[in-house]
Amino acid sequence: MRPIRLVSGFLTVGVWTLASRILGFARDILIAAYLGTGPVAEAFLVAFSLPNMFRRFFAEGAFNMAFVPLFSKKLERDEGALDFARDAFTGLATILIGFTLLAQLAMPALVLAMAGGFAADERFDLAVVFGRIAFPYILFISLAALLSGVLNATGRFVAAAAAPVLLNVLLVGAMLLAAAMGWQVGDALVWTVPLAGIAQMALVWTAAAKAGFRLTLRRPRLTPELKRLAIIAAPAALAGGVVQVNLLIGRQVASFFEGAVAWLSYADRLYQLPLGVVGIAIGVVLLPDLSRRLGAGDTTGGRDAFNRAGEFALALTVPAAVALATIPGPIVGVLFRRGAFDQADVAATALAVAVYGAGLPAFVIQKVLQPLFFAREDTRRPFYYALGALAVNAGVAIGLAPVFGYIAAAWGTTLAGWAMVALLWHGSRRYGAAAAIDARLRRRAWRIVLASGLMGALLWGAARAAQPWLAEGGLRYPALAGLVALGIVSYFGLGHALGAFRLSEFRRAMRRQR
Repeated sequence: MRPIRLVSGFLTVGVWTLASRILGFARDILIAAYLGTGPVAEAFLVAFSLPNMFRRFFAEGAFNMAFVPLFSKKLERDEGALDFARDAFTGLATILIGFTLLAQLAMPALVLAMAGGFAADERFDLAVVFGRIAFPYILFISLAALLSGVLNATGRFVAAAAAPVLLNVLLVGAMLLAAAMGWQVGDALVWTVPLAGIAQMALVWTAAAKAGFRLTLRRPRLTPELKRLAIIAAPAALAGGVVQVNLLIGRQVASFFEGAVAWLSYADRLYQLPLGVVGIAIGVVLLPDLSRRLGAGDTTGGRDAFNRAGEFALALTVPAAVALATIPGPIVGVLFRRGAFDQADVAATALAVAVYGAGLPAFVIQKVLQPLFFAREDTRRPFYYALGALAVNAGVAIGLAPVFGYIAAAWGTTLAGWAMVALLWHGSRRYGAAAAIDARLRRRAWRIVLASGLMGALLWGAARAAQPWLAEGGLRYPALAGLVALGIVSYFGLGHALGAFRLSEFRRAMRRQR
């Protein structure tokens, strides 16, 4: 995969992910308007986070990080990739059906593990009911993630990247319909979650079948290939478990502060936009590409792919981080302040956005560094590094909560992200030339930072000047749109002038994408 093709793959996934995240904003704006930060909102957010947490553990996390390199190498060598995928599909489905049934029985304990602060009030019973309804989503979305891994490994990115759009379309539609019909919005939301999972799985299953990978359930069997998959996945599963413990720590801290679960969830949505667009694009494109190159012994090509992914990550996440840290108030106020979401909620959410923004580059750089390990079937070291990041998160979030309140949870997440980057970078030195930074990335990295800093200064001044308009009901939307446009135009103009990148590179990649 030549550099321009690699960037084109990033952009293909990024465009669809952007569409999904924009719809995710619409979803969260409606949740904030209809439910605010009250008990129904917090119960839904906790219930919805349960299948998503375990999804990252089973699917995008441990299982796919082990499955994609093995599947990619079988494709490269023409060694029964279809049979392997079918066995993996059956094995994952078998495990998840049993896990889903077990979770139904253990739902009260799972809710307490997610949000112990709910125990003393009405949020607990509501979250248990919502959790039981939403949890089967894990089965469908995890199987969809495996199917997406198959498609990504074959260079087909569109269907897999488009699938998350369905979830947000259905959730937005459910809320609008419930409001129009006079139904309970919270109930409509939670019942739509498993239905969306079925729709997502159907989309990628159909695409995989058309690509020649019709995955059907068969009698479960433990083949040598699945044993190898399990051996590789086990440390990744442990690492995924540590990551989820990090999320649990933050949510547990937040649950003891009224409204904080919602504040952090809405802030998470804002920084997840650039994280999803760039981080997911890198993860789904880079890992299969590195695995194929290593399988073919192409160390030079692997190094080039790694460096171009790093360059792409920095070019798009550093300015996003600067913007989130510079103008969080106007962003949150314009997007969320309406209905049950008041000015106090805006201020609390904006603070969390700024803190999460400081960690945004770290979260994406992790996506660049991790494939260096996973492509070599090395899942043990990332597990050890995740333990180190966990210690940082727990120390900050729990230790500082009595002093700084809910925002300690956000700081714990951000500092743990940078600790993980430091550990991954140090560990990747053992891979020699394949993990070395080339001259082009060294030359461009500091220019990207400089262009982002100058853009941030312009945004800060413009936001202060536009404050009266940002506070006005009808004017605040074009005012925020103007700030966003100023940020985009100034960053790309400054970046091109400083040599941080060439705009022609993005244009060529977009033409290739089409």
